[in-house]
Amino acid sequence: MARNIFPQCKQCRREGEKLFLKGERCYTSKCAMVKRNFPPGAHGNKSRSKITGYGIQLREKQKAKRIYGILEKQFRNYFLKASRQAGNNIENFARLLETRLDNVIYRAGFAASRKLARQLVSHGHLQVNDRRCDVPSYHVKTGDKIVPKAQALKNKYFQELGKALEKHGSPSWIELDKKNYIITIKALPRLVDAQQNLTLQLVVEFYSR
Repeated sequence: MARNIFPQCKQCRREGEKLFLKGERCYTSKCAMVKRNFPPGAHGNKSRSKITGYGIQLREKQKAKRIYGILEKQFRNYFLKASRQAGNNIENFARLLETRLDNVIYRAGFAASRKLARQLVSHGHLQVNDRRCDVPSYHVKTGDKIVPKAQALKNKYFQELGKALEKHGSPSWIELDKKNYIITIKALPRLVDAQQNLTLQLVVEFYSR
């Protein structure tokens, strides 16, 4: 299975902003955007060149892929699927990105980053509607319930998770039982519920050329 092995901190530096790909580390002084706030490469510490309208769309598309941890082929397929669905293309696109299981786990506070959420899913620690699911790209639906497996609850990670959940606020479309570690999908997310530092309209415009 293909995966992105490009260093995460360099991905943030390339986009010129924090993408919070490393979870808690991104909030500390160890963050690469604090130490080296310029693009990676031999000429990265020089002033950034001006970019065209196409370049703005391209950078927004690349940023969205990096934030959600999706490679180009699958990301483009999401756009094509969204464009075939009824309704607004941008709303549909945002819904497909947000309803991925790894993103839901991250949004609910079970993981500090989408990469860690993807690991929890792919290692089979979670169940959707009482059935084991190890596919990070699985799309949840309204009414779905997501819980850790009974065996996973004995793991040190889940035993310490309660402290992190106490400080976490889930989006309105996700209901979280912090005591029993139960995630319930109350409704499908809207565009306003998507990643706030993204302009998905630019991504749709890029693919619609």
